[in-house]
Amino acid sequence: MSALKITKANFEQEVMQSGKPVLLDFWASWCGPCKMVGPTVEEVSEETADQAKVGKVNVEDESELARKFRVMSIPTFILFKNGKVVKKAVGVQSKEDMMGMIQES
Repeated sequence: MSALKITKANFEQEVMQSGKPVLLDFWASWCGPCKMVGPTVEEVSEETADQAKVGKVNVEDESELARKFRVMSIPTFILFKNGKVVKKAVGVQSKEDMMGMIQES
């Protein structure tokens, strides 16, 4: 399963009401580091599908969500568990770092 496209419309259902931890990648199409880490985000999504959800939030389309979670630079990764932010990492993250965020939750 590839990373979910998270929008204001599906945020409540996909993230806040999720029974699994949710790792969100806040990104933009013009962001070089975001493009670089994109395939890794997809890999993590595939490999953790049974234990977590992975989603992508385009900060240009979803500026309200970016503001709500104080995303100042991208890429930013935020891990939600039971509707609460439990971890945040700014900048390019390795596959191991992303997997670690999910497994530590």
